[in-house]
Amino acid sequence: MADPGYEDIRYEVDGPIAVITINRPARYNAFRGRTVEEMIAAFRAAWADKSVRALILTGAGDKAFCTGGDVKQRAETGDYGPTRSGMFEIEYLHKLIRDIPKPVIAAVNGLAIGGGHVLHVICDLSIASETAKFGQAGPRVGSFDAGFGTAFLARVVGEKRAREIWYLCRQYDAATAERWGLVNAVVAPEQLLAEAKSWARDIAAMSPTAIRFLKHSFNTDTEHQAGVGNIATASLELFLQTAEGQEGAAAFAEKRPPDFARYTH
Repeated sequence: MADPGYEDIRYEVDGPIAVITINRPARYNAFRGRTVEEMIAAFRAAWADKSVRALILTGAGDKAFCTGGDVKQRAETGDYGPTRSGMFEIEYLHKLIRDIPKPVIAAVNGLAIGGGHVLHVICDLSIASETAKFGQAGPRVGSFDAGFGTAFLARVVGEKRAREIWYLCRQYDAATAERWGLVNAVVAPEQLLAEAKSWARDIAAMSPTAIRFLKHSFNTDTEHQAGVGNIATASLELFLQTAEGQEGAAAFAEKRPPDFARYTH
């Protein structure tokens, strides 16, 4: 079953599995405000559907899972585009992925960069294609995620690795990600969705109440990071209005190195 009412994503239900696909391959599946809004609607639909026992989040095409916020859109309009609510609700999406009482599996089919990297990190499980690449880009484009994107990442890979990922903005291959504990498994590209569905079906065979309580229990230890994330989002909104924040987006859109030299503290 598929829902044709979305523009930026695809939503399909296959037995006990809901598959949410970010469908902006021309922008390497970068998200704008509408994309986030549609993902929120899809996650809520999966939550309400009692037949759905697990979810898969992936990207369209074979180049990118998600490359984060659409920096070209930000350079063009100064924001991430219009939404029905009038808000850019990325922090709410993060919380929704954690709160939905059904495991979410990231099927990382290509680049998982920036905000796209954060999305896979906060999913319950991550399965990567051998062609996947992981990393952050915020400091390079004048952005940051000081909420789940940093604090929870440190819980996953450790403080030293998390700081390396953010400070250096390098890209890491799937084998490295698996070695660091950043992903659960690595498979051939053509096997990715089938493997993710196999894991989801295994979950669907379990007690849904037990799985629900387990997910909430795992989240309890890091729930305070949501509050930090709210502060971080408010700070980022202010930062993006500064010349330094705008320089990062402009440099990205103009395909030139950013010049941050004058903004040293």
